[in-house]
Amino acid sequence: MSFINIPKDCDFTLANIPFGIFSTSANPTRRPCTAIGTQILDLSSPFLSKALKADNAANICDALQSTTLNAFAALGKPARVAVRNAVLELVKTDSQWQGEVERTLVPMSDATMHLPMEIGDYTDFYAGLNHAFNIGTLFRGPANALQPNYTHLPVGYHGRASTVVVSGTPIRRPLGQTCPPTNSTPNFDACKRLDIELELACYISLPNEMGERVDIDDAGEHIFGYSLMNDWSARDVQAWEYVPLGPFNAKNFGTTVGAWIVTDEALGGFRTRGLDGRGTVLLPYLKEKDEGKGVFDVTLDVFVKPNGKEGFSKVFATNAKNLLFSFSQMVAHHTVTGCAMRTGDLLGSGTISGTDKTSVGSFLEANKNGKEEVDVGSGVGRMWLEDGDEVVLRGYAGDGDKRVGFGECAGVILPAKWGRLERVQGQAKQV
Repeated sequence: MSFINIPKDCDFTLANIPFGIFSTSANPTRRPCTAIGTQILDLSSPFLSKALKADNAANICDALQSTTLNAFAALGKPARVAVRNAVLELVKTDSQWQGEVERTLVPMSDATMHLPMEIGDYTDFYAGLNHAFNIGTLFRGPANALQPNYTHLPVGYHGRASTVVVSGTPIRRPLGQTCPPTNSTPNFDACKRLDIELELACYISLPNEMGERVDIDDAGEHIFGYSLMNDWSARDVQAWEYVPLGPFNAKNFGTTVGAWIVTDEALGGFRTRGLDGRGTVLLPYLKEKDEGKGVFDVTLDVFVKPNGKEGFSKVFATNAKNLLFSFSQMVAHHTVTGCAMRTGDLLGSGTISGTDKTSVGSFLEANKNGKEEVDVGSGVGRMWLEDGDEVVLRGYAGDGDKRVGFGECAGVILPAKWGRLERVQGQAKQV
């Protein structure tokens, strides 16, 4: 129990204790924090050291004076657990530090959240088996939906870290080359097939040296925690550019992550078995000790508020159990060549989908590649996202006082910005 009020169905119970970076108008300095109920607890405050029981307590407190979580994450799991335990001690009902804690609490409504970590590199995987099968079926038919390598390794591509933004940051509709089926040459135009991708993501804590791979049994120690992620996608740009090297401009204009990083200490009790790899025998470097506990039983929901309408409607609902590979397997595979991972690197799971049009993680699957409208609430049908549409991802595990949630991963679509280009009959010219 805590002296801090925790509303019913709140993401931020005492079972959670996530980490983030916040600032306020009164104190614009960015600093580490955690969330309890609807309150933010400033982890840079001096009183944390009074409850912190760790041999390196001074180093932990120094790391929590930073403007990102990188220095803290680099201290590894023992530091993370020590801070978690200290927070629980500080906020318990009979806490001797209640007065000090209450003076530093900040209502979430008064805080501005920032990217929790400085992201040097970003890799997006494709580990959602149902999503891969759904997409493959659309373009190659069910018999050839999955490529021969798909169930043997976590397929991925290197994304663009410079346009990873925190929840609430608007996303501008991208411009780019598109080539409709009726064309023999491409247009330069605003994206007409703007989509979402519902994902989980993890942040790297402990780095590895170039030339040294991370063993699958140690991979969990290299993960700081997890967040929601929306990998916005320009499907018409993607269709023209992706052969032969895969996603590029269709993915680099914006990726939204949640403000909160939820740790394994909070999610560990929700570990479960992922999807079956269709009988594939994995190579030893990808075999986990406990193959039945690789992914998380996390409910994932997508809400949309169409432009000009009031209120959000739940459009899709799925579960993180629909992953073929775990984040530990992603780390092991990413480093198997000796690739150096650094503190703050971001790994996306890939789109997480179920098997029907209401349990998918993208419009592309639900609309059958532009053939069927999707009901987004308020009597509105959408094939793709339009300017002014707002999208919110939510995720949580458990319920009641054991609920562990991620908060929101939100963004609104802004119109394309043409700048010095003017649109003329679907093309563009310099002016």
